[in-house]
Amino acid sequence: MGLAVTITGTRSVEEVTSTQLQLRFGDYLRPFATAEAHFYLGGAIGIDTAALEWLAKETNAALTVAVPCAVADQPAKAADAIGRWSTAGRLSGVVELSADRLGAEAYHARNRWMVDRSEFVVGFPRGTDPSSGTWYTLNYAADQGKPQLVIPL
Repeated sequence: MGLAVTITGTRSVEEVTSTQLQLRFGDYLRPFATAEAHFYLGGAIGIDTAALEWLAKETNAALTVAVPCAVADQPAKAADAIGRWSTAGRLSGVVELSADRLGAEAYHARNRWMVDRSEFVVGFPRGTDPSSGTWYTLNYAADQGKPQLVIPL
């Protein structure tokens, strides 16, 4: 059985080019992306969608996308990517956690759900704001004694 990995990261990737993201994913995700690996990704825009696209195209790893409410509640770009890769048979699962409403509490619950199923967390934060969802997730993983790899953007 391969490594179970949660990917977490900023929604704000406008200042990072697609090429830069692709290089970072190749450098920092590929070593863990064996055919036996399982990646858990949030269904938001930014790192979530970019990592989903890269992993689906570049690896044979199992991919599960978790969303706080339902896929229909996600931004259009994210929902389209989830639908496209699900239809292509590339996703092992899509988990809709059915939160009452979107917000920090729902996103934190989704992130805890992913980390609880993982052995390792890779984070792509923007800055060091401890109230960000990315840092929340990395700190939650640390509290669980799970290793993290932090790749600042």
